[in-house]
Amino acid sequence: MKQLLNVHKPRGLTPLQTIGLVRKKFPEYKDEKIGFAGRLDPLAHGVLTLMVGEETTKEKDKYLNLPKEYEFEAVFGVSTDTYDALGIISNEAMKQFNNENLKDEIENFIKSKLGKQTQIYPPYSSKTVEGKPLFEWARENKLAEIEVPAREIEIFDFKLLAKNSISVENLKKEIFSQVSSVQGDFRQNEIKEKWQDFFSHPGRSEGSDKTFLTARFTIACSSGTYVRSLVNDLGEKLRTGAIALEILRTKVGEYRLNDSLKLL
Repeated sequence: MKQLLNVHKPRGLTPLQTIGLVRKKFPEYKDEKIGFAGRLDPLAHGVLTLMVGEETTKEKDKYLNLPKEYEFEAVFGVSTDTYDALGIISNEAMKQFNNENLKDEIENFIKSKLGKQTQIYPPYSSKTVEGKPLFEWARENKLAEIEVPAREIEIFDFKLLAKNSISVENLKKEIFSQVSSVQGDFRQNEIKEKWQDFFSHPGRSEGSDKTFLTARFTIACSSGTYVRSLVNDLGEKLRTGAIALEILRTKVGEYRLNDSLKLL
């Protein structure tokens, strides 16, 4: 069998766990060799291209290098070591500014990111250094012992879709739902504990009228672009901190989300 599957990876699963789900749901693939082209983080969801069969997996580079498109949402006012909800809170700025200033600063950031550039791999990623993935170096607090690699990426299109806000209560529900959806060892207990401490802070208790600013974007980019790193860069640029609250991959090459195979 030689086939490329366009599947909708659910939130909470790794690509390997997604392959396991495909084998379970579709018996015809049970004994086939399956690989993935283009990793998606556990909390990201959307188009994942799976290569089925020996011959197809030999063509991995062709599929791996296809351009990608995403819709994603950032929430401002907090940052983590993973640049998304599945991380330890590293700082909190809570800079206040009006919506017009926010829009102008975001638009300036977008313009600065168009075109070719060098992006440093996020510390919690699977890129290997000296035979060990970066996330292991990060967990062992040994990132200072290595040079974190970078790669050239290109952003073809980048747009701000909308600005909004989310209540403390709804943000808390969303964060804990996302962390609980992840299977495997991703420091979930420690992460939940730190988030609980954050939300227990005076002024951020449930029922508080405190809100966090959010923004939603679309982006078309080259393979290997880390969207959550862009969100972290934006949070640093605005001096507010920011994490990716949602990352949805809508297209890989010509493979679109609307045509993807639903697994759940």
